[in-house]
Order: sequence, then structure tokens, then C-alpha cells
Amino acid sequence: MTYFNLQEINQLEHLYKINLINSCAGYKSANLIATKSTDKKTNVAIFSSVTHLGSAPPLLGFILRPTSVPRNTYENIFETGYYTINHIHESILKDAHHTSAKYERSISEFEVTNLETDYKDNFYAPFVKDCPIQLAMKYVEEYEIKANNTKLIIGEIQGLYIKDNLLQKDGFINLADGNIAAINGLDGYSIPTFKERLDYQRPKIF
Repeated sequence: MTYFNLQEINQLEHLYKINLINSCAGYKSANLIATKSTDKKTNVAIFSSVTHLGSAPPLLGFILRPTSVPRNTYENIFETGYYTINHIHESILKDAHHTSAKYERSISEFEVTNLETDYKDNFYAPFVKDCPIQLAMKYVEEYEIKANNTKLIIGEIQGLYIKDNLLQKDGFINLADGNIAAINGLDGYSIPTFKERLDYQRPKIF
């Protein structure tokens, strides 16, 4: 096996190091977070850090990179308190990836891609049309991660929209049936296939 110690990692060429460390954590979720400013300007950006924090209340978190430069997603969430999380599927991979480009606040990523807004039930922020899973989110709190000046943004699910064929009788959502993507590193995309579900595990009795 190839081995890197910490000193070697720190001395790697910049792009190589970024690719290496972004890949070593494993597959990550692939989501579009959509927001709208107080002056009605929409924004949508790709995030690979959305994670489950708890079910009661239903909380999700995501990591925001340092706000020492403009972060339109954060600014809109901070101003309005609302955003949506939309699962990326195979048909929109290239457009979803393009939202990582750094546009000025005055330019909406919806305007420069084929992604379309989708408004539901008078929720303030737009959803991304045709995404198999769409979540209406309300900002709850944030934590500064001092080690690298990032922020953990925590939100509560206000509404959850799931394509009917993905939802099973026990509440399990089969992501594979929606051709939902996962991210490998910064720019590698996979469409996972479903293998099996395993029973809840209890200690063996000897």
C-alpha cells in the first residue's frame, strides 16, 4: 500500500494534496443547496458535506468554507433563515457541478445552467426542479470550527418531498432507484447501485 505520513502530506503539491485528502474520506453526499436573498435573487451551489445530525428534531448539517470571501449561500441563509437541499441525480451532473464556479452575487446559477427553480407550498427558498428528494430547511444555529475557520451550519427539516417510487413501507428511501449521485473527492461522480439491507445488529450470546 502507498503510505503518507503527516509531514509528507503537508509537503505535497497543492492540487495533489487537495485531491488526496478530499478522496480519502470516502464517498460523500451530492446535494444542491438553493437559497434566495431578501431582494429575491436566487442562488444554487453544490455541497458534498450534508450529513444527518438527528431525527428528533430532524436536523441536518453541512460545512461552509471560510467566509473571508463572499459566500452567497451563507449570506442568503443568514438573511432569510431558509434554504433547500436537493439531491443531485444522474441527469443533472454537469449542471450541478458547474454551480461550483464562483459567480458574482448578481448572477444566479439558475440563469447560467439548465437547472430550474421549483417553488412549493409558499416556502421562501426555491427547490431544484425534478430532483428526486427535496428538503425545505430552516436555519437553527452554526458553530465555528477553529481548526480551519469553517462553519458547521445546522438546519431543521421543515418539509420533505420524495418521489413515490423511492419511498418504502418502513420509511427507508432507496436512493439508487432515483439514480442519485455520490461524490468521490472534488470532481468524481458515481451513481451507486443498491446491494442489500441488513438486519439491526445485537450482541452475540455466547
